[in-house]
Amino acid sequence: MEKSWERLIDSLITMGVLKSPDVIRALRKVPRYLFLPEDRKPYASVDSPLPIGEGQTVSAPHG
Repeated sequence: MEKSWERLIDSLITMGVLKSPDVIRALRKVPRYLFLPEDRKPYASVDSPLPIGEGQTVSAPHG
């Protein structure tokens, strides 16, 4: 899970989506899966909003 998260971050940097060193550092320090329900954790590295319950979503990493 951690390796795929790092790959996504690297890809977003390469594409020029992530530019801020502070944002990049934050994404590397606090992985998205920590904010997801157990059944959604396998999708943490998908660059898309994900449902977290109660009709709410966690934002896409690029957003």
